[in-house]
Amino acid sequence: MKQFKTILKFELNNYFQNKVFIGLTICLVLAIAVIMFFPRFTSDSGAGAEQAADSADLPVMYILFDGPENTAVESAFQAVFPEYRIETATDETSIRNEISAGNADCAFLLHSLTEYTYLVGNLTMYDTNTAAADTALQQVYRIDALSQRGITPGEVQEILSVTPQSTIESLGKDHTQNFFYTYIMIFALYMMIIMYGQLVATSVATEKSSRAMELLITSAKPTSMMFGKITAACLAGFTQLVAIFGSAYLFYNLNQTYWAGNAIVASIFDMPLSLLLYMILFFILGFMIYACLYGALGSTANKVEDINTLSMPLTLLFVAAFMVVIFSMSSGDVDNLALKICSFIPLTSPMAMFTRIAMSTVPPHEIIISVVILAASVIGIGILSAKIYRVGVLLYGTTPKLRSIIKALKNS
Repeated sequence: MKQFKTILKFELNNYFQNKVFIGLTICLVLAIAVIMFFPRFTSDSGAGAEQAADSADLPVMYILFDGPENTAVESAFQAVFPEYRIETATDETSIRNEISAGNADCAFLLHSLTEYTYLVGNLTMYDTNTAAADTALQQVYRIDALSQRGITPGEVQEILSVTPQSTIESLGKDHTQNFFYTYIMIFALYMMIIMYGQLVATSVATEKSSRAMELLITSAKPTSMMFGKITAACLAGFTQLVAIFGSAYLFYNLNQTYWAGNAIVASIFDMPLSLLLYMILFFILGFMIYACLYGALGSTANKVEDINTLSMPLTLLFVAAFMVVIFSMSSGDVDNLALKICSFIPLTSPMAMFTRIAMSTVPPHEIIISVVILAASVIGIGILSAKIYRVGVLLYGTTPKLRSIIKALKNS
């Protein structure tokens, strides 16, 4: 235990004194600060923007009628396009020139209440002007058509303004509320395991290739070395996550009033405490099982360059699990057969089961079975990885094959 503590302390100091570790953490915290404080900075110019809107500095939208002007259409357009200054025009050529010169944003050439041409300089993928115009023209057309049938405009407006009152009651989980923070947590888990798993493997391979391992194992047991490295990586990764998410939560609360109208951001920081505890549990167990495997693979490498080749199958398996989870979340069906199976496979359950818990109603016995299998696998793979590590660190020359490792394990 004393050797383990010494190695753990040494490895933690290496992480916390590493300039890359410190720099990356600070950069991520600063990036989050910029994002969280952005509405505060932009809101200061909100009054100025409103004044600019009142002073007729809004972008221009032209309306051109093929026939006589229709004041009802103008009023409807002004209602659905408050961000534009609506102006009528009489010449299509001049409108095109104005848009091309950048003096106007867009124009509607109205051939009738049911047909128009939309002119715009650069059509972006977020342009929703035609949808808003459709709504306005449909309203005017319905009022006009019903008025011609003897119904007064007031009665028409009363009929068309009826809006159904609805109440949504979810008996399970709300995907629209849970999706974003679930995705962020899954992505964080994915990045931490990939990054720190590679760091553990690289650290072991570096010590082995430099022959430093021969000196280290004379003063410490190989198992103490491996678990010291893995635990240090887990604590470093967890500390980094706490710093990043803790700063995000702090900055959000400092600017919560400025994010009041953003339901997505509000949902991200509305994670239940129970789900956060599940996240910590699956992070620790998932990290440990992969870190053990990465540590064992690193011990069999003779050169640091061999790490990528040796760890490729394990990395691809983890990436595949990540893709299954993401596709399931995107489809809205997190209780599909593939994800259910992945929830009980130790190498995929940290992400799969957490996703199901966050976005679905999972029976308690399934959660217990998944956690027990995962915890037992961590112990079993940890013991096996320790044996491979103990044998692998002393195997030099060519990269050992699986048969030679099994043989060495039997003889050890």
